[in-house]
Amino acid sequence: MIDNELREYIEQHIIPLYDTFDGAHRRDHVTTVIRQSLTLAERLGADCNMAYTIAAYHDTGLQYGRESHHTYSKQILLGDATLRRWFSEEQIATMADAAEDHRASSKSEPRTIYGRIVAEADRLIEPHSIVRRTIQYTLANHPHLNREEGYERLVEHLHEKYDYGGYLRLWIEESENGERLEQLRQLIANKEALRSVYDKIYDELIADTK
Repeated sequence: MIDNELREYIEQHIIPLYDTFDGAHRRDHVTTVIRQSLTLAERLGADCNMAYTIAAYHDTGLQYGRESHHTYSKQILLGDATLRRWFSEEQIATMADAAEDHRASSKSEPRTIYGRIVAEADRLIEPHSIVRRTIQYTLANHPHLNREEGYERLVEHLHEKYDYGGYLRLWIEESENGERLEQLRQLIANKEALRSVYDKIYDELIADTK
């Protein structure tokens, strides 16, 4: 399904970049986004080589910081001359736009089907995984916060992004994210259950660092 030489290049030169990012954006994250992107691409009849490449590059800009990582990811993809072995300039431009459009806080709809695919794949919503990734990000980027402060940040983040009225937008109706988002919103509303999930995962992550 994926060109073997393309896969080999990306696995050797692009995927390892994620090993240096925060715990919420490591290799397991990019492989999940790749897997979901390929599933959506097959379902929607999109080019799987393009979807695979976009997913692989979508967070590479994190090496330059979180705030504008989507823009840097676009520039990294555009600037990779090796990709010209497999793609036309038009395809590369489309993929670069899609990498830039993936960010969840974007108020604009992705420009192409490829942008919608990677954005939807990046939003893979599973309640406990969302809580885990948020804690991982907090531990990596706000290490000064204690358990209680970390919990307050979690609650604030969940309300801001995932709750009713939050900024998260889903772009593909065929995705399973809609149902999973409702499950997450039920967890957000159940403060006792949310705190229990937080404490369990927090303790696991802290134990792993000792």
